[in-house]
Amino acid sequence: MTITRLHSNPRLSGVVSYGDLVFLSGQVPGDAQDAGGQTREVLAKIDALLAMAGSDKDHLLSATIYLKNITEDFAAMNEVWSAWLSPGQAPSRTTVQAELARPQVLVEITVIAARI
Repeated sequence: MTITRLHSNPRLSGVVSYGDLVFLSGQVPGDAQDAGGQTREVLAKIDALLAMAGSDKDHLLSATIYLKNITEDFAAMNEVWSAWLSPGQAPSRTTVQAELARPQVLVEITVIAARI
């Protein structure tokens, strides 16, 4: 089987696919200032990358969500996340608090999906 890498630079690939699996690197928001808005921006990026790789949110296998402040931002992130998921299609998921790469980033999400 071939490994396909998309949106690559010397440090990482945004998307790696192997066989029927699609791995996305951590996606971060653009300009939104709050956790809900940042989650919406990140999920839009995930939708676009999964489509490029031949998958979609209904084929998610696993998600890891990183929050800068889990106490302050979990409810807002979770509200947007839950609305984004299709009924009955929730992946396995882990949510953790983490120091993120830039001070303004409140939410980062990485996923693994099956190809359609």
